[in-house]
Amino acid sequence: MAESSLHLSGLLAQLSALNVGTVYLNESLANHNTWKIGGPAAALVEPSGEEQVRQLVLFAWQHRIPLVVIGQGSNLLFDDRGVHGIVVKIGTRMNQLAITEGSIVAGGGVWVPQLARKSMAAGLTGLEHCIGIPGTLGGLIMMNGGSQRHGIGENVVSVTCVSAAGELQRLNKDECCFAYRHSALQGTGCVVTGAELFCAKGDSLEIRRAMLSDLHNRRHKFPRKLPNCGSVFLSTAEMHASVGPPGKIIEECGLKGTRCGGAEVSPHHANFIVNVERASSADVLELIAHIRARVMDKIGFELCCEVRYVSPDGKILPAHLALS
Repeated sequence: MAESSLHLSGLLAQLSALNVGTVYLNESLANHNTWKIGGPAAALVEPSGEEQVRQLVLFAWQHRIPLVVIGQGSNLLFDDRGVHGIVVKIGTRMNQLAITEGSIVAGGGVWVPQLARKSMAAGLTGLEHCIGIPGTLGGLIMMNGGSQRHGIGENVVSVTCVSAAGELQRLNKDECCFAYRHSALQGTGCVVTGAELFCAKGDSLEIRRAMLSDLHNRRHKFPRKLPNCGSVFLSTAEMHASVGPPGKIIEECGLKGTRCGGAEVSPHHANFIVNVERASSADVLELIAHIRARVMDKIGFELCCEVRYVSPDGKILPAHLALS
């Protein structure tokens, strides 16, 4: 083992002695994302609260160890070499949820479909578009995720997070600068630990109908049985108006069913790449490059990725930028 690897192993062994949550060493990341792709994390930690998150962030900062934060990993492509650092999983140990009138206070690890169902049960409208999103609230806020041209930022009152320097922060909606599939939190190294949301009062039956309709559409449009990350390419208002959504563009370029290794453009929806046979991160990146080149050649439009690639040194960037 190289000297740097021995040094990292020695540092990470200290995590088990600290009060930072449950620690797993050399943990396969393929078990922690919806694409089922990725090598091992030197350490994966599941904290139970923001103080443990703060201690993790400080530990990584003090020892200059790469730190990656995930929820369900539903929008991530991990490299086959894994992550040579700490992966912090904000999940079921941080999924507290309380609803009072129109206010929802939730932890960053709350499962988004559960959040949507709880809001429906309370007769609150505004989160119908979230019902079929397979992720956690922290990741949704970071990306201003949503569907049907909506984003969770529409409902955010404030966000609680731990900064890259290990400071507890509370940011209001304006400070988050939400835009389409973007927030000011991205790229800062902060960890979203929770949020307060506001939803208007609505009719529970109408909210339920809207959610059932969304789930019905998803079942018929999107692949469900094979591992995938959801939409691979970003759909912008400009693209939609000029050439249409990514799935339509890719299908019209004759790319449905195209394979690179174990990765395939889904025959059900062309903006999904499915893992059909032990796909590697290299397979997915090669397929992304092929799709982008064909679309550029045929219609002269540059597709950009919504999905994020995670490098072995912990850098996170849109997957198409990993190809340059």
